[in-house]
Amino acid sequence: MNDGSTLITVAVLGGTGKEGSGLAMRWALNGYRVIIGSRDAERAAEKAKEFNNTLGGDYLIGKGNPDAAAEAQIVVLSVPYSAHKDTLESVKVQCEGKIVVDVTVPLQPPKVRTVHIPAGKTAAQETAAILGDGVRVVSAFQNVSAEKMGTPDSVVDCDVLVTGDDADAKTEVIKLVEAAGMRGVDAGPLANAAAAESLTPVLLWINKKYGAHGAGIRITGI
Repeated sequence: MNDGSTLITVAVLGGTGKEGSGLAMRWALNGYRVIIGSRDAERAAEKAKEFNNTLGGDYLIGKGNPDAAAEAQIVVLSVPYSAHKDTLESVKVQCEGKIVVDVTVPLQPPKVRTVHIPAGKTAAQETAAILGDGVRVVSAFQNVSAEKMGTPDSVVDCDVLVTGDDADAKTEVIKLVEAAGMRGVDAGPLANAAAAESLTPVLLWINKKYGAHGAGIRITGI
């Protein structure tokens, strides 16, 4: 968790959606300054106000994606795969020199319960290719149900696989995982995001097959 010595600003692009908003509210309650980002700045501001009403205080602000990314030290990408490339290209300049956390899963509707391998091998590796060497990309949170994240004070019985090629960046993201109420597990280099991204459609299949709500993963033995 943030130790309070420096207030870190996190921009959640796609923060108006279920997964992004759940993470944003949890971080705002646990020591981070959080900006909700959207393609539509007005919608971002409206959603921030709505989430603040839920939290009972002025915790969040909303801005257009480029402005949100410009103010942050950590940028979190939580958008559908269909919007992945366009969103990244719209904030490429603003992300330079920062940590970018990619939450994206390359699902291909309507077959969201079948693993899809994108052209760039993983969504996270595609992010790194688009943003360039000046950005430290970390992959995380793919296997956490948005349904579980929706209530800021609910318990999320799930581990989070964190992958990336920069050790310090992974450490910062594991702090974000802890601030959101979960355990972060260092799962190796960014290429290993293939495992986490591919687990999501498997979990969606399990949910349907067994009538579960928000199946997640636990790493045993550590």
